Amino acid sequence: MSTALHNLKLITNGTITSGKAVLIEGSKIKAIVDEQAIPADAARKDLNGAYLAPGLIDLQIYGSGGKLFAGKPEISALQRMEDDLLNQGTTGFFATIGTNTNDIVEAGIDTAKAYLANARGNFWGVHLEGPYLNAAKRGAHPEKYIKKATLAEVKGWVERAEGVISMMTIAPELQDQEVINYLLAQGIILSSGHSNATYDQGKRFLNKPIPAVTHLFNAMPQMHHREPGYIPAIFEERPYTSIVADGNHVDWPMIRLAKRELGDRLFLITDAVTAATEGTYQHRLEGNKYVMPDGTLSGSSLTMLKAVQNCVEKVGIELAEAVNMASLYPAQLANKETKGSIREGYDADLIVFNAHYETLATIIQGNYLTINT
Repeated sequence: MSTALHNLKLITNGTITSGKAVLIEGSKIKAIVDEQAIPADAARKDLNGAYLAPGLIDLQIYGSGGKLFAGKPEISALQRMEDDLLNQGTTGFFATIGTNTNDIVEAGIDTAKAYLANARGNFWGVHLEGPYLNAAKRGAHPEKYIKKATLAEVKGWVERAEGVISMMTIAPELQDQEVINYLLAQGIILSSGHSNATYDQGKRFLNKPIPAVTHLFNAMPQMHHREPGYIPAIFEERPYTSIVADGNHVDWPMIRLAKRELGDRLFLITDAVTAATEGTYQHRLEGNKYVMPDGTLSGSSLTMLKAVQNCVEKVGIELAEAVNMASLYPAQLANKETKGSIREGYDADLIVFNAHYETLATIIQGNYLTINT
């Protein structure tokens, strides 16, 4: 028997539609029908006029609820992230580890591998942001752990991970081509970040073959009228590009500029951390952002739905398109072909939220896991 979600505002593929019902059977979306065409034997779920959108997807988040997976990679930290993100309507995420010691990176890989078998469905793997970065644009990443990749080390980590490394942020201008070729052959998404690439270097490697850029405007050379730098190359080549829409990492007019230039290649991440008092990254909440002990901006306190709200209210992006930036576009980059959209045959990973951007329910693989009412 199918479940019919009705009395809703349907957000998918850049449109908002009323008068429709979404039929779910098992873990899949069976059909989208007019409300009057709901099958008589379907179990009805009235959403009371709320928005129904694809589940949100965060490809860069470090920890949640006082448990920093990136600093202390324990099972309990992944479990806390999964639970918190499901409560927020995020149905897919990459747990991220920043530049750190080999011991921390390898512990994170081992923990993620161990946890994956018992995950609740929204943990998709690990994103390594570093250590293969450019120290000139290190941001909050400690210079002493930044290094150039070697094929031997990379192979060791990838083989150890057995598929759990999903994404890596690197500075491509400093890496050997054999390393880049190897990682891409393993199906790992490579993103350029903490890079000091020039305009010409960016033109050479963006989409040839680097498909993505990490947190636009942050930890990269800025534009200058006589030295255009990396950002114009990003705008021209249009790789998938993440941005932190919190008003701290990037101001609203710059997000508006990025959206005009990148269109459907600009997607949202939270880059969210949590408070930590030990280890390499000791994040302290200051206002609505996190900083390191020396005051360096280190991470956001965003949720994905808050990033969507900011794009609508602060940047002027239409709601349906802001939802695309938080679901469809990251799903495309992550090669999740049945996620990020509400259509027949796709996974029933959904968020229900109201006009105040409050998550009312999360549906993952067809199941209501939380209803916050």
